[in-house]
Amino acid sequence: MKLPKLEKPQEYTGLYAIDFGDHSGVGFTADEVAELLESQACQAVTVYKIYRALPDGTLEIKGVPKETFQLESGLFFYTADLETSREGYQKLVRHAVTHQPPCRAKVHLAQWDDGQYVLGLIYPAEFEEEISAWLIQGQFEAEGLAEGGTGVVQQYYDRSPEILERHQLFGQGRFESRTGDALLIGLKRVVQR
Repeated sequence: MKLPKLEKPQEYTGLYAIDFGDHSGVGFTADEVAELLESQACQAVTVYKIYRALPDGTLEIKGVPKETFQLESGLFFYTADLETSREGYQKLVRHAVTHQPPCRAKVHLAQWDDGQYVLGLIYPAEFEEEISAWLIQGQFEAEGLAEGGTGVVQQYYDRSPEILERHQLFGQGRFESRTGDALLIGLKRVVQR
């Protein structure tokens, strides 16, 4: 895959490059990649995330499995008492108000049928690293046993916990994602932004 020389390569960190086979494009958002992967015309593409960009224009990229864009990931914290879980829930929601998360996400305070409580943060799987960095930046800590990943989200849904409180978080996109025809019209452009 041949990547173009970018004027301000550092602005592309966190965006995606797509190899369409006959050409490539740089500067797609995660939402744009997800939409393209749903289209029949883009089934044979290869997706790369731009992890780092150097001042000389060199991009460090890593392949991303297409399935990632169809999955949710999450972090779950388990405690035996409601007050501890509720404190973690409120701390996480307050953090989201003062430091907008990198993507949309949902926060649940729930109870299993065995009386255990769970604080859950659920988000698109392609934002795994960004969510971790966001939580570290905000020095977020929750009490109790913790686990995370895509499989844990499915287990959470399968157990159908009683949701006591929920909050929707809205992400801070550096770029507005294009959809529909506006996205498809620009696919031949090498630099998307």
